[in-house]
Amino acid sequence: MIQLDILAVGYLERDADGKILKADSTSVLVRTPKHTIVVDPSTKYMRPFLKTSFKQIGVFVKDVDMVVLTHTHSDHIENLDMFPKAKVYVHSGSGMEFKNMVLVEDEEYGLCEGVKLVHTPGHCDEEMSVFVEADRKYVIAGDAIPLEDNFFKNIAPKLNNNEELALQSIKKIREYADVVIPGHGFPFMTEQ
Repeated sequence: MIQLDILAVGYLERDADGKILKADSTSVLVRTPKHTIVVDPSTKYMRPFLKTSFKQIGVFVKDVDMVVLTHTHSDHIENLDMFPKAKVYVHSGSGMEFKNMVLVEDEEYGLCEGVKLVHTPGHCDEEMSVFVEADRKYVIAGDAIPLEDNFFKNIAPKLNNNEELALQSIKKIREYADVVIPGHGFPFMTEQ
């Protein structure tokens, strides 16, 4: 059985003009029978929360063998150094390189049984979401859905490089998910 745990709940704060004042991504632990996966290790500010969560869950940081970056913006990747031996999965288009990097170029990539990486561009070219088949269908959406409002109001992320693609990505997530874990907030059920 696949288990998901929230390591740290992300936060996004904007000023009156919409400029980002503070951004920390949500970080998620996915445990499968064969793999321990972190999705978006978040910011240095969130590092103590990640460490505490690992202790409370009873998982050792050294046991993480895969890290998935939904995209390569700094608020999602700063704690990557916590997992020096893990393979790092990044979708093509970022132009960045990481130690132990596996470049994903497919629209859908089977990471392991019950977990697939799905290209969900719009926020940025390399954006991908993690689709997980567990007790429900989960999508760890990164900034394809940064906030719950983006999903329920069908609004493209404020920061995007292609609004039409962003809306198509939200639709793709909507068609699969029972639960969405947004890039900057608490998980939510898709049916209210």
